[in-house]
Amino acid sequence: MKLAIHTLEGTEAGSVDLNDLIYGLEPRTDILYRCVRWQLAKRQQGTHQTQGRATIARTTRKIYKQKGTGSARHGSAKAPQFRGGGRAFGPVSRSHEHDLPKRVRALALKHALSSKVKDSQLIIIDQAELSNPKTKELRERFVKLNLSNALIISGAEVQTNFALAARSIPNIDVLPIQGINVYDILRREKLVLTRAAVDALEARFK
Repeated sequence: MKLAIHTLEGTEAGSVDLNDLIYGLEPRTDILYRCVRWQLAKRQQGTHQTQGRATIARTTRKIYKQKGTGSARHGSAKAPQFRGGGRAFGPVSRSHEHDLPKRVRALALKHALSSKVKDSQLIIIDQAELSNPKTKELRERFVKLNLSNALIISGAEVQTNFALAARSIPNIDVLPIQGINVYDILRREKLVLTRAAVDALEARFK
């Protein structure tokens, strides 16, 4: 399929042929869901933890004698039912990460790209570069491109001036091509790829 290439000023600068094996798939929500779940689980810290009866610092002395009190038998004040005791079945530090085959991850990225094409939310620009790191100027150019909520994927490196100008604009994310991922593509309304990013994706999925 062919897609027009735009400049940051909003004018056309030719066209590009997109590979149907990357951008022309019928999006599958089950694959996208698996990949997003894998991403979010992988970045979860898992440092939540409470003190159970085995870790809490409290006396282990038997609180009262076994028989003759008319009360239930208790052996430790660390038991969860006592004030100051350990918590029963509380969270412990652990890794939430789980495996996802590399082939499924690659397929999910293709389906995420295809979903943006299907919804007409993919924009190709010639380059993401600015002569000055001015947020006001970049915001005016985004208005011409009708960009208010977008993920912008640059080449191997994001130009410093462009990154500085874009970081203060809400709902705009800028990433190098190495950082492209399914979650960030789906969480933003539009996806903007530079010509260098399109070429890098073609080479990646060869």
